[in-house]
Amino acid sequence: MTKNKNKLAISAAKLYYQSDFSQAEIAKELDISRPSVSRLLQYAKDKGFVRIEIFDPIEDQSHLAKKLMHAYKLKHVAIANAPIENEEDIKLYIGRKGAEYLSTIIKDGDIIGVGWGTTMHHLSHSLTPHELKGAQIVQLEGGITLSASETYATEVLERFAANYKTVAQSLPLPVLFDSREVRDMVYRDRHIQRVLELGKNANIALFSVGTVRNTALFFRLGYADDNEKKFIKEHAVGDICSRFFTKDGTIADPDLNARTVGLDLEYLRHKEYSILLAGGQAKLEGIYAALQGGYANVLITDRFTAQRLLEWATK
Repeated sequence: MTKNKNKLAISAAKLYYQSDFSQAEIAKELDISRPSVSRLLQYAKDKGFVRIEIFDPIEDQSHLAKKLMHAYKLKHVAIANAPIENEEDIKLYIGRKGAEYLSTIIKDGDIIGVGWGTTMHHLSHSLTPHELKGAQIVQLEGGITLSASETYATEVLERFAANYKTVAQSLPLPVLFDSREVRDMVYRDRHIQRVLELGKNANIALFSVGTVRNTALFFRLGYADDNEKKFIKEHAVGDICSRFFTKDGTIADPDLNARTVGLDLEYLRHKEYSILLAGGQAKLEGIYAALQGGYANVLITDRFTAQRLLEWATK
């Protein structure tokens, strides 16, 4: 009985998928009812007699990725195929693509430095479980805030540690102090020194780029006063780990930078993997400046941003 059903299902599938028969035509050809044809076609798929593949011409972005690698002298570029140019969708797809790439490079003994923010939040939710021996996770910037705005700093750190079954080292400090003297005094604490040193020695760093829009997370956290906010908006195009830089990738405000808690951007230039995960029109200028500054050797972005970055590189 099953053998006959399998044979009939395969016949129906061949007529439908290979000969372009309609279901009504198949019913007439096989002398069965129209509903029976529909059931047989579903049966053929369920049994694996029919395998449907969808070829998306935009899915293979390897050619574009290679061009970006060459243009910006990067070690690797991965392009997420977000279906529409929507900020939240782009972050979601970049997070997934970043997790996919990370799974190909991590190994026992790695020190993985992580930033925070919504893109990193999506990344942390897409990680592939993998137990690492002798590895450590370290926070790259201060994560304490009294604001209602969510940085996901603690969640990102904890998710990474749980995913790789290893320990996490946090920076239990605000990302910005009111004065350099206070920051320097806190930096003398042995625990803080150890975490900062771990961040410097991390062979993998994962971070995104922030904007200088009014809605930027750094501004919503309430760290900058009105004068600082005005200066940042006039001189900076983005930030990495709350360290703001100009369009050519240099630090925008040395005083603000001296009061910021976390990894100095200079150290990103010397990582084995310095992975920038960012995309979207609003972040384009910041991404470009970060690449100009040499802060990343790996870029995870979306297809829309990738194309624009390539156009900018050839201007």
